[in-house]
Amino acid sequence: MLQAFFLSLGQLLDPRIMMVFLKSLIVTLLLFACGGVGLWFAMDWLGAVAGSWLGMNGGSGAFASIATLVLLLIAWWLLFRAIAVAVIGIFADEVVAAVEAKHYPGAHAGARDLPFARSLAMGLGSAGRIVAVNLLLSPVYLMLLITGVGTAILFFLVNSWLLGRDLGDMVAARHMPYDALPAWRKQTGGHRFLLGAIGTALFLVPILNLLAPIVGAAMATHLFHRRLA
Repeated sequence: MLQAFFLSLGQLLDPRIMMVFLKSLIVTLLLFACGGVGLWFAMDWLGAVAGSWLGMNGGSGAFASIATLVLLLIAWWLLFRAIAVAVIGIFADEVVAAVEAKHYPGAHAGARDLPFARSLAMGLGSAGRIVAVNLLLSPVYLMLLITGVGTAILFFLVNSWLLGRDLGDMVAARHMPYDALPAWRKQTGGHRFLLGAIGTALFLVPILNLLAPIVGAAMATHLFHRRLA
């Protein structure tokens, strides 16, 4: 696992991987920017409606700006990982191909490139699972937070499992039929969980969280091929 991590770090300056990093970062920031614009207009309208009910004129612009900033900060903390994984899911095939071409040329020659529609579906599916599972568990998180026991631990364990599943699928889908993935997941649960744990830990560190999806996809490639070696 450590070897896969350091090999992945060592290839970050590969032009193909840097291009994926830039594309995924730009798309992620654009999505947040578009969301911010939509939020501002929604908050401006809400402020104007509330002001008219209270007999107050003006001030909705300031309210909208402050509310938008606060909500975007909350969204960045809660949704950045889901959006980043969705975006890297779209471009992951390029990262995997770059790693395979350098370290596993034989496997790379026999791999199949994923159609854009398949990559998009996998990326959106990853984001949907992250959001849905964490929303489903939010009452448990809240209960544990009130009691002061284990919220961070449960969050880390759940999201390590989710991330490991999705990163592993990004590589396996290039080398096996889709209907073979469930059986492969059962056989590789421990390795993928460790992979997800490292990726989740990287997402928790400012600045490094921007690189986490790229490093995770590269690590998943090394683990997939070294396990088969």
